[in-house]
Amino acid sequence: MRLLIALIFPWFAFFTIGRPIAGILCLILQITLIGWLPAAIWAAYAVSQFHTDQKIRRALGR
Repeated sequence: MRLLIALIFPWFAFFTIGRPIAGILCLILQITLIGWLPAAIWAAYAVSQFHTDQKIRRALGR
């Protein structure tokens, strides 16, 4: 679900993973039409890293 949000509303995806400052920067990037694609790629990457970090934490028992 977060991946879909990252593609449609890239700035909002950062708020869902607890990175509000990155979300604001992404929103500024997204305001320009040319910046939409880099913002979506950045948000999708951040969401995938968030999921990876969660899996590592669970594997280590933290």
